Amino acid sequence: MPVPRGDAASFSDLRRGEGTTGMERVSRAPARAWGVVFAGLVMNLCLGILYAWSVWKAALVGDATHPPGSAMSGSNAGWTYLTDAQATWAYAVCGMVFAVMMIPGGRVQDRFGPRLGATLGGLFLACGCVLAGVLQSYAGLLLGFGVLGGIGMGFGYAAATPAAVKWFGSHQRGLVAGLVVSGYGAAAIYIAPLAKGLIAAFGLSGSFLALGILFAVVVVTAARFLVPPPEGYLPPEPEATAATATKPRATTVDWTALQMMRTWQFYALVFLFIGGAQAGLFVIANAAPLLSATAGHLAFFAANAWILASFGGFMNAAGRVGTGTYSDGIGRGNAYMINGLIAAVCVFLMPWIIASKSVPLLFLAVGVAYWQYGGTLALMPAFTADYFGSKNLGFNFGFVFLGWGVAFFIPQIAGYIKDATGGLDAAFGLSGTLLVAAVILSRFLRPPVMDAERVETP
Repeated sequence: MPVPRGDAASFSDLRRGEGTTGMERVSRAPARAWGVVFAGLVMNLCLGILYAWSVWKAALVGDATHPPGSAMSGSNAGWTYLTDAQATWAYAVCGMVFAVMMIPGGRVQDRFGPRLGATLGGLFLACGCVLAGVLQSYAGLLLGFGVLGGIGMGFGYAAATPAAVKWFGSHQRGLVAGLVVSGYGAAAIYIAPLAKGLIAAFGLSGSFLALGILFAVVVVTAARFLVPPPEGYLPPEPEATAATATKPRATTVDWTALQMMRTWQFYALVFLFIGGAQAGLFVIANAAPLLSATAGHLAFFAANAWILASFGGFMNAAGRVGTGTYSDGIGRGNAYMINGLIAAVCVFLMPWIIASKSVPLLFLAVGVAYWQYGGTLALMPAFTADYFGSKNLGFNFGFVFLGWGVAFFIPQIAGYIKDATGGLDAAFGLSGTLLVAAVILSRFLRPPVMDAERVETP
């Protein structure tokens, strides 16, 4: 029986081969697979509100004129100013809850399909934004944006990426994962200026309410287009060539979570996630304040500090697609090393750049940090699928994703450092050191081998 073409028309012609237990492999991914990629990207454009948090932080943190604890006025009446650490806690709690909820979210995706998890994700995120706007308090931010928002992001993110990756072979996993998660990174491009405008026009509460309603509509709609591959579907794989023969091959075994966690590679991937993510999360949490510190003497940037967050969103998204693409060619570990080393240099130089008041250098360094961070988010699901298979990817990646949640402790520590010392110089040193350590570990990472004792019997 000839191998069917991978376009939409021929996809329905897939048949189980006589005397076999699975479907024949398609020559290329069907059109429906790319529809799943696009739906996941659109969902993440809403879930990525986290990356625009610095805009709300800039409006929430007090100063000498409006000390923390004092009441706000005008359209923000009912709110009180916060310390830097308090404003960062809502961001950190959201990320930590997000990471933890990736585990049950991944289980829902693997067991019941991506639509249920994606729909729950959109509704939880919307309810969290609305609650934060209604309560108008620090506790409301922690419960609404932090807890409910984190639950929504965990369920939604766990549904989108695995659903898309399962349609594609190992030679396209980096690109596909990068495209899906690029929506999360790109969200700041439009959410940052939109939030700035909404806060100016309707206050903090109005911004949360408006975005909550918008996200509910978009995410629930996009969830209807997340379709998993049919049972027994075999994704396309490239023809073996002399060039590919020397590259590490993706596993053909689908590891369970328990099997995965018995390997040292799992813990190494978690640490790579921590090292690669914390530097970007640190910069993301402080994007608007960093621009104010560097270019506050310039009227335009003083009034439009959100610009750096939007620029970062673009680089975040570009880093996911770009890194995912070249990792398919040069290998995940090599891509991680290149991104990490360049970003570490920029992180170490950040205090000097801020002191120099150089806006071009700030945009360059922040852009590199965002690119590296976005690249990490594209590499890690591809790493997980390559090492442990795609069948249980949602659940398995949920455990690897815990590293992303742990990474939020670094921007939180940085908030305490700033409150105590008045600056972030020591925090940049800590962040750069962790990134270098992760790069060193990446050079020793190799795919695990399933031994006979771990193979499950049918």
